[in-house]
Amino acid sequence: MRKSIPKALALLCIAAAAQACSGSKGNFPETEPPAESAEAIPAEPVSVEIRQENGSYTLFRGGDAYYIKGAGGSHYLEQLAAHGGNSIRTWGTDDAQEVLDEAYRNGLTVTMGLEVGRERHGFDYDDPEAVAQQLTELRKEVELYKNHPALLIWGIGNELNLNYTNPFVWDAVNDIAKMIHEVDPNHPTSTMLAGINKMEMEYIREKVPELDILAVNSYGGLPDVPKRVREFGWTGPYIITEWGPTGHWESPQTPWGASVEETSSQKATVYKSRYEASMGQDKTRCLGSYVFLWGQKQERTPTWYGLFTEDGKESEVVDVMQYLWTGSWPQNRAPHLDSFKLDGKTATDSIYLAPDKSYRVNADVSDPDKDSLTYRYELLPESTDLQEGGDRESRPEPVPNRLSETSGDNATLKAPSQEGAYRLFVYAYDGNDNVATANIPFYVKK
Repeated sequence: MRKSIPKALALLCIAAAAQACSGSKGNFPETEPPAESAEAIPAEPVSVEIRQENGSYTLFRGGDAYYIKGAGGSHYLEQLAAHGGNSIRTWGTDDAQEVLDEAYRNGLTVTMGLEVGRERHGFDYDDPEAVAQQLTELRKEVELYKNHPALLIWGIGNELNLNYTNPFVWDAVNDIAKMIHEVDPNHPTSTMLAGINKMEMEYIREKVPELDILAVNSYGGLPDVPKRVREFGWTGPYIITEWGPTGHWESPQTPWGASVEETSSQKATVYKSRYEASMGQDKTRCLGSYVFLWGQKQERTPTWYGLFTEDGKESEVVDVMQYLWTGSWPQNRAPHLDSFKLDGKTATDSIYLAPDKSYRVNADVSDPDKDSLTYRYELLPESTDLQEGGDRESRPEPVPNRLSETSGDNATLKAPSQEGAYRLFVYAYDGNDNVATANIPFYVKK
């Protein structure tokens, strides 16, 4: 068995070596060395521009060509840099100064989101006073952060086209983009769409001439984006600002309406194939992308969209992202989950269980480095706090005292007494900050 150093320590070593070679600034404690001796972050912008040559678009930052190898979120930035990422994307300006500063110290840039009112949240684009007030407030934010050297692109709102009816939103987006160009000539503008269709393209071409970069959020449909951008008439550059696993709205569903989530290893295959079929193919119009999510969140489940678990462990998808960004795999790889079964059935088998009856659970997991694996199982009720567009959801409380013999890749589940929908999770850890995950939805029926 090969002895491997923990991944977190390995990444620290890689990041430290990169800093030593590049001369980038470290994020040192304020007390050692003293805060007054720490090198200040310059208050001068790095100019970003888009150049076109023979129908091909390239993003330039500080005079150098810059391809976005990005991730959505503002956590684990040291790991992002060590894995080969170069940029992050935010959805608003909460903690913007701290996010920009930390990104700079890790050699990363930021596509800074500007929170723009959404019709589905009650914002009325027929109210001129509300629209004008929003523009005034956004101007203050742009003026505040426009000179930070980590700033790359302004993101005007997120998925403003999701469940909307009022096309005046695009007039507001154009006014915001125009304001940004007046206040900040050094950074381009974008707006993030939920998918891409012909109607939105027609509105944007007609109503948003100030927009520099089209930004698209896409999951299962990612491989079609390069073709759709062209078919629907967008002639400029674009970026993918969210992409990842098969979305819960695209996935198979059980008869009781529970979406079936891919395992971490299935996701790794999906991320690689979709990246190679889209960003990997379009070298003339696509300026890069931001994978979702460099962190963890509850959205349908605690594991669906995050590349990290709640305790900060990295999934096999992180390995894939390093390969896509750098062409090399990490020194220590995450465990690979071949199957997860409950009563001999898989997640797509629409499993019904009897109350209080015991069933066998089996996880088939291997480790590329032959590391010893440890297992954790968790039983949750199916989430009922279901939002849309990535809005915040609450995590269900675990169901206690229903799992036994959980020390290895087999366990026993005693089905809950109460009828209803549940989901069984497994986490397989390699002791080097890596994890494999899977879950199975099931229904207890009397």
